[in-house]
Amino acid sequence: MTRLHLFDLDGTLLYGSSAPVEISRQLGLEAETVALDQAISAGKIGPPEYATRVHTLWADLTEAHVTAAFDTAPWLERIRDVWTELRRQGDYCAVVSLSPSFFVERLLGWGAHAAHGSRFPSLPFSQPVDPAGVLSAEAKVRIADRLCAEFGVTRADCVAYGDSLSDLHLFGAVPVSVAVNADRHLSGLATHSYAGKDLWEAYELVRRVR
Repeated sequence: MTRLHLFDLDGTLLYGSSAPVEISRQLGLEAETVALDQAISAGKIGPPEYATRVHTLWADLTEAHVTAAFDTAPWLERIRDVWTELRRQGDYCAVVSLSPSFFVERLLGWGAHAAHGSRFPSLPFSQPVDPAGVLSAEAKVRIADRLCAEFGVTRADCVAYGDSLSDLHLFGAVPVSVAVNADRHLSGLATHSYAGKDLWEAYELVRRVR
């Protein structure tokens, strides 16, 4: 049975951080973005407002900043090993995140079959962010359905990995889920829970269940 493994990015593949925080660190604006992360995690602001505010913070952002953020981010260990194993056994892996697509899509180079994030203007920014291109928790389910159609599987064949409120709808839509270093929003909802810094250990929870 072929499965589709759907990975969140912020707080899941990244340990204790998010792509926007790592990007902002390169600009000396980490504290401001941590505050925004806390606000969206608490449901005080939504994804469009979050995207608009980080876009404003990133007025001087360049591709070099993004590359440095990606290269120095606190990634979980053995991400590429897990994705190599998934490919070896005929499964699919995708990253679906509310973070900017210009960061998320870099994970295609690590072996993900697909990577989807919120659409931002090209760097350096000369245009505002379009709220219509900003993903939401509900959008993750719609993207998962499109990926299922693309890869010839169904929701019943999916495994979701996530950590927070943005993963709530996806966890409710698929039969198997792994809460990775998760917060209270996923408490009691996930099939499995993992706390640590090694993605292979989280993957082991579902590796032999087919």
